[in-house]
Amino acid sequence: MVFCGIDVGTQGARCGLVGEEGELLGQGRSTFGPPPKDLPEGWFEQGPTAWTDGVKEALGQALKGLDGGQVSAVGVTSTSGSVCVLDAAHRPLMPAIMYNDSRSGAEATTVQKAGTGLAARLGYRFTPSFALPKILWIQRQRPEVYARADLFLSPTDYVIGWLTGNWRRSDQTNVLKWGYDLLDESWPDFIEDELGLSLSLFPIVQKPGTLAGHLTAERCEELGLSAGTPVAAGMTDGCASQIASGAVAPGQYNTTIGTTLVVKGVSRDLLLDPLGRVYCHRHPAGWWLPGGASNTGAECLAVEFGPEETEQRGARALDNSPTSLVAYPLTGKGERFPFLAPEAVGFVLGTPRDRDELFAAYLEGVACLERLAFETLEELGAEIGDTIFSAGGGARSEAWCQIRADTLNKAVLCTRGSAATGAAMGAAILAASLERYGSVNEAGGAMVHVERAVEPRVDRLAAYAAKYEQFKDECYGRGYLTITALDSEFWEVLRPDRP
Repeated sequence: MVFCGIDVGTQGARCGLVGEEGELLGQGRSTFGPPPKDLPEGWFEQGPTAWTDGVKEALGQALKGLDGGQVSAVGVTSTSGSVCVLDAAHRPLMPAIMYNDSRSGAEATTVQKAGTGLAARLGYRFTPSFALPKILWIQRQRPEVYARADLFLSPTDYVIGWLTGNWRRSDQTNVLKWGYDLLDESWPDFIEDELGLSLSLFPIVQKPGTLAGHLTAERCEELGLSAGTPVAAGMTDGCASQIASGAVAPGQYNTTIGTTLVVKGVSRDLLLDPLGRVYCHRHPAGWWLPGGASNTGAECLAVEFGPEETEQRGARALDNSPTSLVAYPLTGKGERFPFLAPEAVGFVLGTPRDRDELFAAYLEGVACLERLAFETLEELGAEIGDTIFSAGGGARSEAWCQIRADTLNKAVLCTRGSAATGAAMGAAILAASLERYGSVNEAGGAMVHVERAVEPRVDRLAAYAAKYEQFKDECYGRGYLTITALDSEFWEVLRPDRP
């Protein structure tokens, strides 16, 4: 059996065709055009048709030399917190507002006030990166669009709707940032009663990996797949990358380095964070998936170095690390995890002797941010072992994996397929859980295999630990990391055992 995983990312679409034991049989990718240049600062938009065009191109590449009739099921994943609005004919009424769009700051404050009870129960805060404030922004600032709206969907849901014709549905992971109550499994009343947003515009919610629909005849002909091929309910890209890495059982944690850095794991209990840095998706088995997404990640390499220079300097990175520099390679403004700092900007302490050292320092900076992320999760009660599963494009870099292992003082496990296809592999696992295996955990256990384990180098640990302390001190000095009264109250109430 062959399973198709589709990942619609920030910069393009990926497709992986995967066998039932996890073997990668075909892959393809497409690149979206440049973003609009005339948008106000902090705005990020994409046209939903770019997603479907990208899927067609990526799937066409993956199918070269393969029979599309062999594909037994399809899974889809995409960005979390992005919003598209459709009319009654399922046509986009405006470009999608992306997860990293910050225009809805005032609306986030309003939503947080209205949804304080839910946010406290689930342990997060509504921020502009969430979908619900973006929907409220549309109602307030684009009333003519809201008046014609028939449905709000995530990018994952939009692609599944395009594939199946079943538009009015979503999944448990994508709706977290939409205000869905993951404990009661229902849309809370405050969305309609206090925000004035009609719940008729929100989708029904399924567990990831359950049946979302079947490919329409039109899509089958267009894509070269068999009529009636089942499509699984999806996941956010962070959750999909997590299961692709092998982190599917309680106590297992994963780092995905794509455009951004995403840290996620599995916990039997809900972790609560009063500062809103961490949120918990729901595992299909009923456990929790605590984690957070930084605004920092491999994007810093794309912006500063570009693909060709990244490849060249990446080959020399270990020869230049540890560097004499301390870097926080944030490319834009504002951070959301592991600290919440809307005014944060990147920094480099020291003067690089050349661009090779600057490149290595960027890798070290993301590794420092990753260590801080795991320390933050541990403070909230997470139990994290001595190994970290790794996924995303960053996992393909042996140098970066070694720098991360040395910085974390933990083994970094890279799994077969996840580095090549990232979240698309996770989407394929969802498809396999629908048609071949009994659960996402069973599918992940059969399809994910550790390819290499990168152990920390004992003789380098002190140097990287010192760099990390400098990184933290600078973040404290700039006010990015703070100890607030809210922290103290939180620990007294929820973690009285904490010294």
